[in-house]
Amino acid sequence: MKKFLFTALIAAFCISGFAQDSANTQAVSPEMFTINNLWILVGTILVFIMHPGFAMLEIGLVRAKNSINILCKNVVVIALGIMLYMIIGFGLMYPGDNWLAGGLLGFTQFGISLPCGEAILYNGGNYTYWTDFIFQAMFCATSATIVSGAVAERIKLSSFIVFSCFLIAFIYPIIGSWGWGGGWLADLGFYDLAGSTFVHSVGGWASLICILILGPRIGKYRNGKTNAIPGQNIGFAALGVFLLFFGWFGFNGASVFSADPMKVSYVFVITALGASSGILSSMITSRIIQKKPDLTMILNGCLAGLVGITAGADVFSVTEACIVGFVAGFLVVVSVYAFDRIKIDDPVGALSVHLVCGVWGTLAVGIFVEDKSFLIQLAGVISVAIATTTSSFVVFYAIKKIMGVRVKEREELCGLDLSEHGMEGYNGFQIFSNQ
Repeated sequence: MKKFLFTALIAAFCISGFAQDSANTQAVSPEMFTINNLWILVGTILVFIMHPGFAMLEIGLVRAKNSINILCKNVVVIALGIMLYMIIGFGLMYPGDNWLAGGLLGFTQFGISLPCGEAILYNGGNYTYWTDFIFQAMFCATSATIVSGAVAERIKLSSFIVFSCFLIAFIYPIIGSWGWGGGWLADLGFYDLAGSTFVHSVGGWASLICILILGPRIGKYRNGKTNAIPGQNIGFAALGVFLLFFGWFGFNGASVFSADPMKVSYVFVITALGASSGILSSMITSRIIQKKPDLTMILNGCLAGLVGITAGADVFSVTEACIVGFVAGFLVVVSVYAFDRIKIDDPVGALSVHLVCGVWGTLAVGIFVEDKSFLIQLAGVISVAIATTTSSFVVFYAIKKIMGVRVKEREELCGLDLSEHGMEGYNGFQIFSNQ
C-alpha cells in the first residue's frame, strides 16, 4: 500500500509541469488530480466487469441452445457502445453550452478530441477528458446490454444490432443529456447519481417495447397458463450476479467523480446495504409466495437492490438505503409474476430489475431526501418513459417492417446458436427441441 501511494505521488508531481500555466484554473492539486483520475479509471474497469456479469447471468437463465447468441450479443454491445459513443453519443450527451432546443437537444462535435488546449483545463482540472469519455462509454454500453437479456431466445441478431446502434448513438445520449449533460431536467433539479433512470430505466423501457413487438417465446404461454422455461445453469447466473455486485462498486463509487475518501467510502457502504437488503427481501417474499426460497428470485433481488440504490447512493442515509433495497427486493419478485400474468415474456427478469426498480429508486430520492422534490423526480421518470418508449417503438417497428425482428419458428426451436451462428455452445450437445 505504501509503495502504491508513493508511486501515485510521484506520478502526480510528474504531471505538475503541464499544469503550471493553468494554476489559476486548477480546482485540485496535481496530486489529487492524479488520484481522482486513477480512481475513475479503476471505476471504469469495474463497470467493464459488469459486462461479463450480464453475459453470465443471461447465459445461465436461457437454454443451452442459445448460449452462443447471448455471448455474441454481449461482446458486440461493448464494441458498439465504445465506437458509436465516440462517433456521436458523447457529443450529444455532453453538449456544454451548445444547446439547440432549450435544454432538449444539444451537440458539440463528432468524434472525440480534447476541447481545450491543456488537459488540466478540462472540467476544472478534476480529471482528464479521456477518462471522462471511457467511463461514460461503459455506461452507454450497459443500457443496450439490458435489452439483450429481455429479448433473448427469439430475436434476429442483425435486428438486435441495428436497434442497439440507435439506442446507443441517439436514444440513450439524448435522454441522458437532459440530466447529466446540463439539460432541462438538470435545470429543474432532477437527481440521478449513477443511472437508476438514465441507464436502467432507459434500458428497461426500451426492453418493454421490444418484448411487446416481438411477442413471447414459443411454448411460454399455452391454454391461458404460464409454462416455466428453466435456464440451463443457475451457477452461471449466480456467478454473473456476483460479478455485477462487484462491478457496481465502481458503477456508483466512481460516479461521484472524485477520489474523495469520505464520498467514495460512503457510496460503497450504501451500495452494499441496498444489495443486501434486496437479497433478504426477495428471499422472504419468494418464500411467502412460493413456499420455498427461489434462488433466481434472490439473485434478481440483489440486482433490484443495486438498481434501486443507484439514483441516490450518495444522498440516502443508512436506514433509507436499507428501506430502498428492501422494497426493491419485494417489487422484483411481485413484478416478475405480474409480467407473466399479462403474458410479457422476459427470460431474465430485466423489466422487473431495471425498469420497475429503476423507477422505484428514482422516486425514492424524492421521498426520502429532504432537499429533493418528489414531483420533479416523478416528472423525470414520466418524461424519460415517454421519450424512450416512443423512440424505441419508432425504431424497432421500422426494423420489423424493413428486415424483420423475429427468427423463424423452426430456427427458434432449433436454437439461435445453430440458426444464427452455425455453431454450438457445447460441442455435440445441441439437439432439436420442441419446447
